[in-house]
Amino acid sequence: MSKYVASIDQGTASSRCLVFDESARIVSVAQKEHHHVYPRPGWVEHDPKEIWENVVTVVGEAVAGADLELADVVALGIANQRETTVLWNRDSGEPVSNAITWQDTRTDHLCRELAGDVGQQRFQEICGLPLATYFSGPKIRWLLDRIPGLEERAEAGQVLFGTMDSWLIWKLTGRHVTDVTNASRTMLMNLDAADWDDRLLDAIGIPRAMLPEIRPSAELYGEAGDPLAGVPVASALGDQHAALVGQTCFSPGDAKCTYGTGSFLLLNTGERPVHSENGLLTTLGYKLGDEPATYALEGSMAVTGALVQWFRDNLGLIGSAPEIETLARSVDDNGGCYFVPAFSGLFAPHWRSDARGVIAGLTGYIQKGHLARAVLEATAWQTREVVESMNTDYGVALAALRVDGGMTANNLLMQFLADVLDVPVVRPIVAETVSLGAAYAAGLAEGFWPDIESLRANWHKAAEWSPDMDSQQREKGYRKWRKAVERATDWVDDDD
Repeated sequence: MSKYVASIDQGTASSRCLVFDESARIVSVAQKEHHHVYPRPGWVEHDPKEIWENVVTVVGEAVAGADLELADVVALGIANQRETTVLWNRDSGEPVSNAITWQDTRTDHLCRELAGDVGQQRFQEICGLPLATYFSGPKIRWLLDRIPGLEERAEAGQVLFGTMDSWLIWKLTGRHVTDVTNASRTMLMNLDAADWDDRLLDAIGIPRAMLPEIRPSAELYGEAGDPLAGVPVASALGDQHAALVGQTCFSPGDAKCTYGTGSFLLLNTGERPVHSENGLLTTLGYKLGDEPATYALEGSMAVTGALVQWFRDNLGLIGSAPEIETLARSVDDNGGCYFVPAFSGLFAPHWRSDARGVIAGLTGYIQKGHLARAVLEATAWQTREVVESMNTDYGVALAALRVDGGMTANNLLMQFLADVLDVPVVRPIVAETVSLGAAYAAGLAEGFWPDIESLRANWHKAAEWSPDMDSQQREKGYRKWRKAVERATDWVDDDD
């Protein structure tokens, strides 16, 4: 009888479950969106209980949709939105508050206090990350400072911290664990030791007793209890690390970029962490069982697909996201217009929380087609900035970029991306690489797939875009983009 692997993709906008067969073909999909809570400008929260209920629902629907029983699922993997911070009561399992998401900027003042005279790079040599609102450590500290009695309970181990993987594994198995990739996004983990670092815990003020045990990305964490009784929970990876595995980027120099709400470019640097001098993050790529950990350089772009959604929902210039390509094709170029989507500051390679969004180059000539072009091109120009930093840090120029995520359906954007990067851009047949990567890791842990070579054999190219832009045009466009970025910075004041 055929067996299958399922994976949970607990993302920023929704929770999904995909079921894969041995050839990595998608057998069934179920998805459910969750609510976003915006208590104040710059604050973004999720309800952890709603997310858990949605996860249970989509796993059940995906298994039933394939006419399977839970016993047919040999392993369940988890990929999750990273950095989003959940605190819950050990005894009751109840969250102490809503989850603070990775997009939330409420810790801006705290991060500046922690930076002091040293600056954003204060902890980077240890954890690979600059001080930024993005990461979990300051979010934990913010909650400990605001909720009466919480710090004392955390010191006693009565209140637990986790990113979404930890929350789901706790709810599924009762174990308080996280994997190395998610731990590496907290600003609390020593990159070389792959363990919590007391210097970081002391500096930020995080009790060790509230932290989960750090484990490999692929191993059996335990069997799920009701309502998914008996299913082995066998992997956890931050979503972008899962995509690295799903794209089979197993060799140093392999790179992928996932284009979703935000976009995230990861480059496999092998068994050594490469510390960035150019605004990138040094992170754990993945750790498969007892094999040595694989490290990566990452460039994080906060607003890419979210800019298309904003263009649709806030301006109403298109009725659905795919319509932007048609509108953008109604003109030949951007008309000299550039859109820097710094809605919550700029991420890599700038790390400027004081930046806000700018449309530059506006003239009376500009109409909605030019704006649509500028919206799409913003994603490619942001990627160009990250790739330049990556080439410098790694010392070897990118040869090709594997892409995935919803925005890769936009052919105009993918061609423009190849043009401005001046390298081929390649999309695989199975574009759901986040879910696939979590499934691959779980399947490896449970012996469903024998080794990474069997995973490589499943990867097949669906589309490729080759560069086709004059170098002078490329460099002029990039020069204009950088001028627009300069105009987006230094907007937020201390009294904002």
